[in-house]
Amino acid sequence: MRAHAGLGLEYLSLAEYQAAGYSDVLGVATFDGAAGACDAHDDPSIPLAQVGTQLLAPAQQLREVWRCGQAAESGTHGQVRFRRSEDLLFGCIALHESAVSGSGARDFLPSALYAATSQAYLEICATLDAQAFPHLLRVWNYLPDINAESNGTERYRQFNAARQQALRACGRAHTGKVPAASALGSSADSPLVVYFLAGRVSPTFIENPRQVSAYHYPRQYGSHSPAFSRAAVLHEPDVVTLFISGTASIVGHHSLHAGDAAAQTRETLANIEALLEQANRAAPGNQFSLGSLACKAYVRHPADLPAIQAELGARLGPEARILYVRADICRQDLLVEVEATAIKRRTGNG
Repeated sequence: MRAHAGLGLEYLSLAEYQAAGYSDVLGVATFDGAAGACDAHDDPSIPLAQVGTQLLAPAQQLREVWRCGQAAESGTHGQVRFRRSEDLLFGCIALHESAVSGSGARDFLPSALYAATSQAYLEICATLDAQAFPHLLRVWNYLPDINAESNGTERYRQFNAARQQALRACGRAHTGKVPAASALGSSADSPLVVYFLAGRVSPTFIENPRQVSAYHYPRQYGSHSPAFSRAAVLHEPDVVTLFISGTASIVGHHSLHAGDAAAQTRETLANIEALLEQANRAAPGNQFSLGSLACKAYVRHPADLPAIQAELGARLGPEARILYVRADICRQDLLVEVEATAIKRRTGNG
């Protein structure tokens, strides 16, 4: 267990994870698909989100481990597995579209993905209500074939419609005070996987002055806008955490630098720097910087990895914690997306 309470994030090998102990672990995510993700020595009470993607070299078989610095307890609600401390909750749910559509849930819904997304978010909201954790802080969404079309609509747009409608049905906001989030593609045979962090108190929601808020995108991007904030800052008694949503080469609402992975990475970093500036205004005395970030970089084409690594390495430094993940991005013209987290011990009056 860590020496202090408050949220913590580590990228660990299985051996490092097992050596560090489990008592303060909130949840874990793996990015090597379902095969081989579990280990016989894992604590089965800890939620494990098994994402159907592939880690790119040099990182292999690393786990994303979220800790709280204090004893945590596990539970289930419907198909959501969760683990909670006094102030934080990690949860995950995985739904195969075939299983959801086969249950009859699709009879009145547009598609199997819509049905699975709707069910996932309804169950997540019910879990948070039952456990009295009203505030979603950060959500990760992984859906198979994100850019493919089915039922006459791109699957990502189906996902956005279902997410927004489920949030509305649960009486939750779908604009403004919405969590930081990412939505990426996973392998065609994988389930819809959603994992999330929630809290007792609301974070400060951050938008990027260089970009239109995602929940205000024009209808050319779909009938229902994405329901996420560009970033969120969580204030705990001893720790301040910055969650930066999946960020790409978008200015205003337009994608830039089509076909150029290096230029898209530079534009993405410009957007992240703008978010850092806004976050530092929301958390004075706890200055976040590029060098303080732990990142996941999603790469559409593995051949672009060297160019993306070079750009991120030059700006974030040689000691930067970066997981490179092979995944499709929400727009087909985007080649790279970066999400980030920074966790700092509280100083000053921030």
